Amino acid sequence: MKKMKQMLSSDLIKPLFKEFRIGLEKESQRITPDGELATTEHPKRIASRDIHPYIQTDFSETQMELITPVFDSSEETLRFLGALHDVTLRSLENGERLWPMSMPPVLPRDDKDIIIAKLSDQGDVNYRRYLAKVYGKRKQMVSGIHYNFEFSDEFLRALFKEQDQVTSFEEFRTSCYMKVSRQYLRYRWLVTYLYGASPFAEKGYFFNQPAEQPVRSFRNSHFGYTNRPEINVSYDSLEKYVADINDLIDNGLLIEAKEFYSSVRLRGTDNIDELLTKGVSYIELRNIDLNPFAEYGISLETLDFLHLFMMTMLWLDETEETSENLLKTGVVKNEQVSLEHPMVKTDNYEEGLWLLKEMEKLATALNLPKEYLAVIEKSSKALEHPKETLAAQIVTEIESTYKSNKELATSLGNTYHERAIEKPYQLSGYRHMELSTQIMMFDAIQNGVKVEVLDENDQFLKLTYQGKVEYVKNANMTSKDSYIVPLLMENKTVTKKVLAKAGFRVPLGKEFSSMEKAEQAYDLFANKGFVVKPKSTNYGLGISIFKDGATFEDYKKALEIAFSEDTDLLVEEFLPGTEYRFFVLDGKTRAILLRVPANIVGDGKRTVTELVNEKNQDSLRGTHHRSPLEIIQLGDIEQLMLKEQGLTIDSIPAVDQVVYLRENSNVSTGGDSIDVTDDMDESYKKIAEEAVEALGAKICGIDLIIPDKTIKGNKKDTSYGIIEGNFNPAMHMHIYPFAGTGRRLTMDVLGLLYPDIKR
Repeated sequence: MKKMKQMLSSDLIKPLFKEFRIGLEKESQRITPDGELATTEHPKRIASRDIHPYIQTDFSETQMELITPVFDSSEETLRFLGALHDVTLRSLENGERLWPMSMPPVLPRDDKDIIIAKLSDQGDVNYRRYLAKVYGKRKQMVSGIHYNFEFSDEFLRALFKEQDQVTSFEEFRTSCYMKVSRQYLRYRWLVTYLYGASPFAEKGYFFNQPAEQPVRSFRNSHFGYTNRPEINVSYDSLEKYVADINDLIDNGLLIEAKEFYSSVRLRGTDNIDELLTKGVSYIELRNIDLNPFAEYGISLETLDFLHLFMMTMLWLDETEETSENLLKTGVVKNEQVSLEHPMVKTDNYEEGLWLLKEMEKLATALNLPKEYLAVIEKSSKALEHPKETLAAQIVTEIESTYKSNKELATSLGNTYHERAIEKPYQLSGYRHMELSTQIMMFDAIQNGVKVEVLDENDQFLKLTYQGKVEYVKNANMTSKDSYIVPLLMENKTVTKKVLAKAGFRVPLGKEFSSMEKAEQAYDLFANKGFVVKPKSTNYGLGISIFKDGATFEDYKKALEIAFSEDTDLLVEEFLPGTEYRFFVLDGKTRAILLRVPANIVGDGKRTVTELVNEKNQDSLRGTHHRSPLEIIQLGDIEQLMLKEQGLTIDSIPAVDQVVYLRENSNVSTGGDSIDVTDDMDESYKKIAEEAVEALGAKICGIDLIIPDKTIKGNKKDTSYGIIEGNFNPAMHMHIYPFAGTGRRLTMDVLGLLYPDIKR
């Protein structure tokens, strides 16, 4: 058979190096703000762990487990783990945090106060009781990262074509995983050296405290959560691996296959015997400590190293040493490195140099990008200077800044908690996406709905709950609305005609497709209130409003602005009154918003520009719908509005003078949002609901102009006017209004798609 190094160096293989799949499982203990082990039950805000695809409970009631889907890159996996962190931290009760260390916080003196997870499946509970009896509860409280690694099918098939030994593809795939497993178990000590991060054990973990602290990794030593020494399994072949585990079960040394807690487990099916027919499809690494300095417990740098290390394990030539001796050597070296002082150069220094050199050879042969070379360089530096390792950095932080391991862990836990709740309207990992979509993803994950981002730029999600799949765009465009509905509402002329035909009051006006014809119609509108808007638009883009008419110069400027957004525009009569956004879902008004146009209040000292800059500092304001409120602009439209008030951007408004920068009240153009749902008369809600029904929509934002909301609305009179229907109404402004009660409309959408989800 060709040498693996030769095969991997093939021009056909090189481009496939980054084609792999990973998933992460991350365990953490819940703690109080002062670093004590929590005593509460699993958070009630999170959907039942019986059905939740991502957020589970491990051994104890306080030990949360976050499970990512499988992704095609480390970056995607880490981003989703960040999202799970945000959901988890914002769902914790009593101000709880997550302990960022692998070794647990101070444990209770009495074992009975370490509560086994209260699961509904009695078999799962009994299994945990068995583990508590055999290993003790305290070892079960250790946490870490499980790294699930899968070579891409394309990569393995390309390798398979390169090899000249006659085997089936399934056998070849399994042989690759077996080789990587053997090599990883032999050389895993380098991972422990670089990324071991459990140098201290808090009180209550040991009954008899070890004499020497700190170490590199208590978790990866025999003090951590490992099987008894007599539990040995061969990795010579898949057949021997399965047979050895079955023998251990038959002899009562293991209760079932999942009790085998090796640093590497062969995966592909939950049934150990099925591995023989289905083969190994991925391997699970279980020896990764939590990195307390990484917000989500592991960094992208570590993930890049692990990927490169796994490929190196495939790259390395195997020695003639028997598998049994190979694994024993690996155990001895890993134990030795785990218990070394973090500041001391490892006794395995020379072998480490060789390993990193092999990684460099692989990177060179495969023309790997610079980030992999940077990881190797940093690892080499850490091998030469132990203070650069993760364990040593923890020790240094404690010695220089903190009084204890607990104080460091508590401080970091508090920091990560504050980051998660600082902007509750955003979702870590996906903050570049539209805000309502981020909130929808948060609610879906919290409620146990599987979420797949199909297109980030187009805000397209795939949701799965209880086997039912739904596709959602922009958080509220769903299968519940027919294809024609958004097309209808996108066209302002068609929208008006449909509503007028159904007996609703809409503004009169004309449509223009050329600048020349629009200019010629100036005299029709010059001396009365009118609005210029693109025919097809959203978010208030390109709209100019003149309540008392306008000069030809200003009219022409408004036409230019509208034509910049669309090839056709509308000039409509201005309907006096206050504008309200009604959000209607499934025939019912769920929220009503008063949107106050972009404005500032003068103080007699500062200019319009300075006051705008100050108001834009509000943490609720941002851009591109990534914050509940948009920043106020000072563009052409705003300067036209200032001109009407006799002001410029350099004017200094008087004390308490309200200056409006926009006539239209869209939040997307800097307006303020005020929830008035409970204050609106039911008559107007009914008008909005009937109008949405006339448009044939399930989800719609409908804009009503109401001169006096204290007077009951009547569909047939002038108590209101409908100026617009929106097929993709922004929801974040209702959820996080500038003032008033927030309305969680994303939950209403989820409830529409999945009625079993409680709103």
